[in-house]
Amino acid sequence: MRLLFALIFTISFCTPYAQTDSRIYDIISDVSPERIESDIATLADFGTRHTLSDTTSNTRGIGAARRWIKAEFDKISAECGECLDVFYQKDLVKEGANNRITRDVWVVNVVAVQKGTKYPNHYIIMSGDIDSRVSDSNDYTSDSPGANDNASGMAGTIEAARVLSKYKFEKSIIYLGLSGEEQGLFGGKGFAEYATVNNWDIVGVFNNDMIGNIRGVNGVISNRDFRIFSEPVPPTESESERNRRRFYGGEVDGISRQLARYVHATTRKYMPEMNPILIYRLDRFGRGGHHRPFNDAGFAGIRIMEAHENYTQQHQDIRMEDNIEYGDLLKFVNFDYAARLTAVNAISLASLAWAPPAPTSVAIGGIVEPSAKLKWRKSEGATGYKVYWRETTSPTWDNSRYVGDVNEFTLDGIVIDNYFFGVSAVGPGGHESVVVFPSAIFR
Repeated sequence: MRLLFALIFTISFCTPYAQTDSRIYDIISDVSPERIESDIATLADFGTRHTLSDTTSNTRGIGAARRWIKAEFDKISAECGECLDVFYQKDLVKEGANNRITRDVWVVNVVAVQKGTKYPNHYIIMSGDIDSRVSDSNDYTSDSPGANDNASGMAGTIEAARVLSKYKFEKSIIYLGLSGEEQGLFGGKGFAEYATVNNWDIVGVFNNDMIGNIRGVNGVISNRDFRIFSEPVPPTESESERNRRRFYGGEVDGISRQLARYVHATTRKYMPEMNPILIYRLDRFGRGGHHRPFNDAGFAGIRIMEAHENYTQQHQDIRMEDNIEYGDLLKFVNFDYAARLTAVNAISLASLAWAPPAPTSVAIGGIVEPSAKLKWRKSEGATGYKVYWRETTSPTWDNSRYVGDVNEFTLDGIVIDNYFFGVSAVGPGGHESVVVFPSAIFR
């Protein structure tokens, strides 16, 4: 019986269409709510982390906070045999850049890069924000603990580094602390430009902004729901791409939307107790987050966050008013929930980093024919491919077929007019790339 079980396990793990990878469950188990609580408490104890706050004190202000974050990354790197390249990346933002920059300020990001073994120039980023604020966005002296917004996302990013640094990945993973979010998304803009200048191939950006609240201002309490925000198509697309979409579809199939679907599918597979909610919007209505600068630069980027916000605890002076306690305080954070959303990130990062690069030059044909045809350029390291299709009104890829190590396939009996289609690359361990929507037509 043991031999039979071992044989079944070996086959299921090694076949190119394996359903699960046991290491992913280990990653989920290794995420610690206690460590996340400790890290959030430490960040909140810096008093304020406002972008324009003190940079010289060792106990208060954004300078102390970013030095502590770097020290944590350095410690993690030492424990994994210097597997992380840890450094600051900074840009000078001049007074008057907007009405929230009242003097010249260095916006300093903290970066930890875990280099991939096979595709080191392919990067997947998990980010949290370092800075915090109170009601007045220009008040950089009052206490602004920012426990949930966004010490929770920053703590989750540090914890993901602790857990994933125990593994080797084919692609590179970046654990990133971004500054300047509350003043105008300056940290993300600077780092996106840094990545562009260095010709990095950014596979995707997971922006974590508020992952610790389960009690919504609307009265809903849930430690299972979370949202994934994604824009429909890149703002960098060309006029010809927009015109083609009018006739062939793809209004909700841009690279960020495919990344969001990837996180949704990975969560459903490995953490079915969680309820990922796809939000077809760049961000919350009229508001912004640090994935947007990466989107602006043409990179895939999404926002992962709690489903039920409490606005009395966001951007608020600490006070009691009309029997309501205002302020982003440590006691309002649910650390188990923050750990679950950290795990969602970690398993998505790992799955992507263990997967081969996505196929390129995906084209579709089958106009006025009884079958849909797909062609693509093969990916290095892929052992096979999966063809996906879904009804045009479905938010998720609901149907798929593993088609082997080929570069074209015909779905007999599937009429091209009635579905949307995509292709993913599959690696030897069963991990898949993001699904790629066709960008060309053939007859």
